Amino acid sequence: MPEQTKKFDTIIIGAGAAGLMCAAHAGRNTLVLEHMPKPGEKIRISGGGRCNFTNLYSGPENFLSLNPHFAKSALSRYTQWDFIDLVARHGIGWHEKTLGQLFCDESSQNIIDMLLAEMHGAGARLWLSTSVDGVKRQDDGFAVFVNRNGLGQTLLARNLVVACGGKSIPKIGASDLGYRIARQFDHAVTETRPGLVPLTFGAEARFSAMSGLACPARVVAGGAGFDEALLFTHRGLSGPAILQASSYWREGEEIAVTLLPQSDILGHLRTTRSAAGRKEVATVLAEVMPKRLAQFFAERAGVDGRLADQSDACLEHLVAQLVDWRLKPTGSEGYRKAEVTLGGVDTNGLNSRTMESRTVPGLFFIGEVVDVAGWLGGYNFQWAWSSGWSAGQAITASISDRRGP
Repeated sequence: MPEQTKKFDTIIIGAGAAGLMCAAHAGRNTLVLEHMPKPGEKIRISGGGRCNFTNLYSGPENFLSLNPHFAKSALSRYTQWDFIDLVARHGIGWHEKTLGQLFCDESSQNIIDMLLAEMHGAGARLWLSTSVDGVKRQDDGFAVFVNRNGLGQTLLARNLVVACGGKSIPKIGASDLGYRIARQFDHAVTETRPGLVPLTFGAEARFSAMSGLACPARVVAGGAGFDEALLFTHRGLSGPAILQASSYWREGEEIAVTLLPQSDILGHLRTTRSAAGRKEVATVLAEVMPKRLAQFFAERAGVDGRLADQSDACLEHLVAQLVDWRLKPTGSEGYRKAEVTLGGVDTNGLNSRTMESRTVPGLFFIGEVVDVAGWLGGYNFQWAWSSGWSAGQAITASISDRRGP
């Protein structure tokens, strides 16, 4: 065979979370291709550099897809507990933050190193800084045309795994390559859009004056509600509650915000009116929320002056602004700041147990490129582990069947 042509059992496009996981289970003669100079970039930057690698409460209900049942098989066959066991075997310390979110004690690099060790231990190889120029179906598998160190090569493989992610965070190499490959093989791709992304508002929203302020909130969009922190930015709103709701929001729709959902704000105002009525309304409101935010809502409600001078109706009007704040975003920060891509390769064309194409034998799609997107909090990494493991197991089984006992 010429030097420029090499043959593998399996080629995996993408050395992200799903691709590395798959490589650890797909058999010895596996090659992973990554166009970036380092593997696992999304792992590296996640969780503030400590990688929110899974969630204790991960389940199918925490994922969005046109087919909400598709993820059930993979998630049930390789669970969060399986990945936690893997982390423990590698001696990686971890801790739970809020809402079941698990983070490394030290660094995201621990997870990358673990996956690389698992991959290399299984006999797989990794080529970095290698771009994929095209793929082609052949009788016995696939030809993958790559450029490595300025040299064009043709690689042959019986199995091809597309694990190159979605469009989110292009600065770390995100592209639409996976969708282009899917369409090439006549797979439908559902509408894609940014998910887990900050929302933006027009200048009239006046949020820039409150940039940096955070407040507990309940945010509802598209029928889904989330109780977490809300953060004001120069261009709009962010924070966990907004990021979660953004995946359910559609342009032109309103979101509903309840600030301090666990607090009895009206009761606090009434009690203080009786005990210290000389206090300014905004001053009392600032006892339960940031001062600038209290001033903003007092002005917005047209409530000014001493608390003793305010009627019940006036206070109720003020509180209504806080507990049922209706806003219409003008847009989002887009893929530049989105943590995940919603939509992707249509699951109707894939086997939910193996991630293999129903129409092109040996072609697999895993991770974010598929129309499965999780909530904030480690869920998307769990989908990467589960779908990558499922494809790897299926490939190993198929190779064993071909080679026989």
